Amino acid sequence: MIKGLPDKLKDLRIKYGFSQKQVAELIDISPSVVSGYETGERTPSTEKLLALSNLFQCSTDYLLGKDNKKTSFIDLDGLTDEQIRAVTNLVQSMRGN
Repeated sequence: MIKGLPDKLKDLRIKYGFSQKQVAELIDISPSVVSGYETGERTPSTEKLLALSNLFQCSTDYLLGKDNKKTSFIDLDGLTDEQIRAVTNLVQSMRGN
């Protein structure tokens, strides 16, 4: 069991408004496995940890307890350099940088 992972997964699932069944369908496992992750009875494989990270838009470091930030990632694929700069500037302005 990874310390803190069960609570983080449950908190993130609730934050995103997903049922255990929905999470299971989205990452191709059974609802009982999701329940096991949330109770600490099961530990996700590397593949499923990455899928959960992508689903909840957080880093694997956050899920594994290495980083306490709930870092979100923005998919910038397909954007032009100018659009990427605009997104970066918007995020920085929201942070007050």
